[in-house]
Amino acid sequence: MTSRRSFLSLSGTMAAAGAAIGIAKASAQGHAGHGPAAADQEPQRRSPQLTTGTAPSAHTRVPRPPADGAFRPVVTPNGSSLPWIMKDGVKEFRLVAQPVKREFAPGMVVNAWGYNGMTPGPTIEAVEGDRVRILVKNEVPEWTTIHWHGMRLPNGMDGVGGLTQLHIPVGKTGVYEFTLEDPATYMYHPHADEMVQMAMGLMGFFIVHPRNPATRAVDRDFAIMLHAWDVKPGTATPNVATMLDFNIWTFNSRAFPGTDILAVRAGDRVRIRLANLSMTSHPVHLHGHHMLQTATDGGTVPEGGRWPMNTVNVPVGSTVDVEWIADRPGDWALHCHKAHHAMNAMAHDLPNFIGVSQGGDLQRRVNALLPQYMAMGSSGMAEMSQMDGMPLPPNTLPMLSGKGPFGPMEMGGMFTVVKVREGLAPGDYRDPGWYRHPPGTVMRVLDA
Repeated sequence: MTSRRSFLSLSGTMAAAGAAIGIAKASAQGHAGHGPAAADQEPQRRSPQLTTGTAPSAHTRVPRPPADGAFRPVVTPNGSSLPWIMKDGVKEFRLVAQPVKREFAPGMVVNAWGYNGMTPGPTIEAVEGDRVRILVKNEVPEWTTIHWHGMRLPNGMDGVGGLTQLHIPVGKTGVYEFTLEDPATYMYHPHADEMVQMAMGLMGFFIVHPRNPATRAVDRDFAIMLHAWDVKPGTATPNVATMLDFNIWTFNSRAFPGTDILAVRAGDRVRIRLANLSMTSHPVHLHGHHMLQTATDGGTVPEGGRWPMNTVNVPVGSTVDVEWIADRPGDWALHCHKAHHAMNAMAHDLPNFIGVSQGGDLQRRVNALLPQYMAMGSSGMAEMSQMDGMPLPPNTLPMLSGKGPFGPMEMGGMFTVVKVREGLAPGDYRDPGWYRHPPGTVMRVLDA
């Protein structure tokens, strides 16, 4: 099997190791508004999918628009929300921790762990004051727990194996039940063999909406989990012992060009909930707009504590909510501003060949010794994005990828596109295609 180091030294290229899971088992969104559901009702029908160029199994499941007097459901790009049933006045959710296959982008599938057939797991949504019960069945090959990250709850429900609860054995089901006290953006993840289980993909969002749906109301509400993986080129299983040298960076366990776009109606107030369970911080940058940080996992930021920005840092183990008015139609980039986090399979030991000619007789002589050697990088790495036929190991993505209306986009990893359009229906999240620029509003290149 080709190792990451040997592959990069032979080919001189930084190839991407992407990953992914088939989202097959995801379920329909039960209506999680304020009005109680009928006793023991079944989860409601599957929500419509967002139509994009990504693999069908990893499409966004768009929840139904809210009923009158209910909160606006969160859209989890390349994911879905978890249905629930009402039992004796308690909202009951079911999670299954299990091995999954996650497609990070077309052409790359990774052996991961997740919940209900996906990583991150389905987004749990409920309302401040709700009593919830979460049944967690363990189908991964070792014991597990779930920690409800950031929540105030009874100590015995906090999910720390050995300290606050017994571990959930393989094949068994653990039951958590508590009342939701504070509206905020939270996460869930194991507190058992954390390094392995989170590195394999066990994590998800838990959104607690305010009891009054008019509080912090927005028109579109998105949730994006930031994570890092080490998947060697040509392989499919993450290296769980990696501490720093990750090579794949994802939004909701998808790497560009596998990330779904965020469709937004011009004039909408938009919220993006960002959560980080990787091992480094991520400065997430939105092009073309100014935004405000309106909340953390500790709750709402008072208005006097907000200031305009277009890059927000998301520290390790935290959530950040940003809000902004989509007042600039167009196709706007949303990405981590650590440059190598918007690439795939970034290596840290590749020599710098800028300014060094590698063509002609030198390449011919090297190829005689190393048939897989490919000379590149003498003028930078942009040439990689133009080499569609560049040989790669199986199950590996190119480092720079994606094509836009003007040519190669040269991005990867934590990157997607926010598409702001006039005239979108309130519940329309479909890809509207590339933006048609008004005459005279596109950069032009002079001959000299």
